Amino acid sequence: MNVERLWTKSFIFVTVGTLFLFAGFYLLLPTLPLFIKELGGNEAQIGLIAGAFMLSAVVCRPVVGVLLDRFGRCPFIVWGLIFFALAMYMYDWIGGIAVLLWIRIVHGVSWAVSTTALFTAATDMIPSTRRGEGMGWFSTAMTLAMAVGPIIGIWLTQNMSYTILFLSAAGLSVAALLLALGAKIPFRPQKKTTRIVLFENSVLPVTASVFFLTIAYGGITTFVPMLASSIQVNSGTFFLVYAITLFLIRPIAGKLSDRHGESFVIIPSLAVTIVALIVLSLSTGLFGMLASAVLYGIGFGSAQPMLQAAAINLARPDRKGVANASFLTAADLGIGLGAIVLGWVSQHTSYQILFTVSAISVGLSLLLFIFFVKRLLKKNGLRSQSMAAVPPETN
Repeated sequence: MNVERLWTKSFIFVTVGTLFLFAGFYLLLPTLPLFIKELGGNEAQIGLIAGAFMLSAVVCRPVVGVLLDRFGRCPFIVWGLIFFALAMYMYDWIGGIAVLLWIRIVHGVSWAVSTTALFTAATDMIPSTRRGEGMGWFSTAMTLAMAVGPIIGIWLTQNMSYTILFLSAAGLSVAALLLALGAKIPFRPQKKTTRIVLFENSVLPVTASVFFLTIAYGGITTFVPMLASSIQVNSGTFFLVYAITLFLIRPIAGKLSDRHGESFVIIPSLAVTIVALIVLSLSTGLFGMLASAVLYGIGFGSAQPMLQAAAINLARPDRKGVANASFLTAADLGIGLGAIVLGWVSQHTSYQILFTVSAISVGLSLLLFIFFVKRLLKKNGLRSQSMAAVPPETN
């Protein structure tokens, strides 16, 4: 049996570059809410600023996806990372909430460009027969970033300063740029047509499921630091345990997906994610937070990359860029709206209600997957088998 090669030099460079980019991003995860508090912001403003970042990315991703399929991945990787690094540097010049909001919008645009291009470049490099495994390993870069980013971010703010924090994040972005420049990015230009497709309709059910899943993720990333602070637990511990669990589970989930199909992994993973959020809503100390982190790592860590693999498998080969953009747009919209809506919930109710609402949102994601996505994946699998069964023409 001939197994197609996954670990090429370019795939390693893009994966490690993504690690550095996300590490810079996650330096701000537990520290930005505290920075906003120092600027005089309240919890609703924390949610708004976190949401503005993601919502600005939502506006840009569909256009970026079209341009990626027409002009290639490389220019967008380069310019996206350049502006991402500049935006990180600009945080040190902020003196008020209004200025911060505008910089977050600019930062969100650069995030949309760079991550959409990097994700699409990675999917181009992964052999179709190893897509689940490849996406699992590629997503592990984000996992490692989540493991080290929050802890380093907290340490820098406690022992150094916010200036050093922002410079470190900018430096990691530059490192990602240098690695990306060393990779050979494959690209086959799309046939020129007058029609511009901003959204890949074939992945609509997947994106709807992702949207409700990431609403809860918006609550996790924005409000776990606040919950941890209220019960005197270090939020970096939650994200470290969560990330270690992701690191262990994702390669296993990827191989199971390639062998048994995406539904085999995604359905139980979403169920575990719901349990994790319920446990988090009831947490009053370190044990509850750690149990939730492990369960959320298993659930979300398995479901997210397999949902992306499902989206790529359902999309047309010449629309990978648009399909990736559609997937990431849904994720950004979920995270952004989740941060804003859950910020309002937190301010008017409690963290317990906030994470209960998050669990309900993942429940909707599970129902959408069972009733819509699962059927499409089964149909797509049968079609692929029938095409493979047709013997090649001979002269």
